[in-house]
Amino acid sequence: MLHEIVGVADEPPARRRWFHDDFFDLFVWQTLDGEVTLFQLCYGIDSSERALVWHRQGGFFHDGLDPRSRDERRSTEEAVARFAASAPTVPKMIRQTVESRLNEYLKQSAPAETRRSTFRRAAWQKRLSRAPAGSQPAKASRP
Repeated sequence: MLHEIVGVADEPPARRRWFHDDFFDLFVWQTLDGEVTLFQLCYGIDSSERALVWHRQGGFFHDGLDPRSRDERRSTEEAVARFAASAPTVPKMIRQTVESRLNEYLKQSAPAETRRSTFRRAAWQKRLSRAPAGSQPAKASRP
């Protein structure tokens, strides 16, 4: 299940939020009214990490894909289904927006542009180190 990482610094005027589990990192930018303006759904958190990115003004990007791969559709469908199972703990407005955009992405006839072959995280998005069982979730550091 996705859980929110607290202590993420905002990027005025946007509020940034981070939700994490063992497979996903969901980074969300919201207006002060709560509208989602950008999200990055990172999945396959290992050497094959990918990120499906949606921006209100720029549309979709799917980073980390091999442009010659024919597996994009299948792997994206699997990630979307897995997200739906992992997201009940994400606030409803965010969850509904992300799920709606993911379904919109799947309905597109052409795949989204790939900006880069590997997804590069910003400094504030660095992976969390795994905490021992029973400990409290890690807090993100402020820049």
